[in-house]
Amino acid sequence: MNPNSLNSLAGSFESTATMPVLFLGHGSPMNAIEENEFVSGWREAGKTIPRPSAILCISAHWETRGTFVTAMEKPRTIHDFGGFPQKLFDVQYPAPGSPELASNVKKISTKAEVGLDQKWGLDHGCWSVVKHLYPAADVPVIQMSLDYYQTPQAHYDLARELASLRKKGVLIIGSGNIVHNLGRTAWDKLNEPGFAFDWATEANEKMKKFILNGDHKQLIDYKSHGKAFDLAIPTPEHYLPLLYVLALKEERETVSIFNDKAVAGSLTMTSVKIGMNN
Repeated sequence: MNPNSLNSLAGSFESTATMPVLFLGHGSPMNAIEENEFVSGWREAGKTIPRPSAILCISAHWETRGTFVTAMEKPRTIHDFGGFPQKLFDVQYPAPGSPELASNVKKISTKAEVGLDQKWGLDHGCWSVVKHLYPAADVPVIQMSLDYYQTPQAHYDLARELASLRKKGVLIIGSGNIVHNLGRTAWDKLNEPGFAFDWATEANEKMKKFILNGDHKQLIDYKSHGKAFDLAIPTPEHYLPLLYVLALKEERETVSIFNDKAVAGSLTMTSVKIGMNN
């Protein structure tokens, strides 16, 4: 497909200026109901973004065999976690879905066969951050799954096919954490924001350098960077949403980093904004 064909498949979504793209380090589900510097950072980022026609979220918490997008009219709020206060389980985020956007994603994706899902909904990787951007839950939201059988390069290539949606008012959000190793978490340091193990700091700093320099190849080949990266990314699901966001960067677009702080030694909340009004 040529670019004109891709744009023609964006349905009835009206043409807009190119929307920014966000990668949000989502951290603990408790960020959904707490007031802290990370929540404030998401809100501030949201204030710089034109109101979207819809949101497409790639969350670390929906891994599948094959690639799917949610295609129901009313996605359910999924509480995919345990051991947290009832107040968190009581949260509902009743944003509408967008079967039209889901169909468009399926049409423009040639790198993967995208299925239309009627069962999933919005998991906490999505709603726990989006609710701070749009608390009224009045912007349609769909999710795109991560095919755990695909390589980082394949995820990056698939993401590039979503670029035409940015010119149709669609805000694309990747939600994960670039450093995420729960097995090494220093639970006794939870109340010391900024505490990081040396390997977490090393990996986070190198990733930021690659991001700001536009060196996506190094980020795609993250397994080649030694022990610090191995510890920072023991499994790929929280890291891959970053690649989806980076793949959508246009040549002259600026990149900014915010919420760049570690939590509990082995997790960083580092977030990225690409495009408009950085």
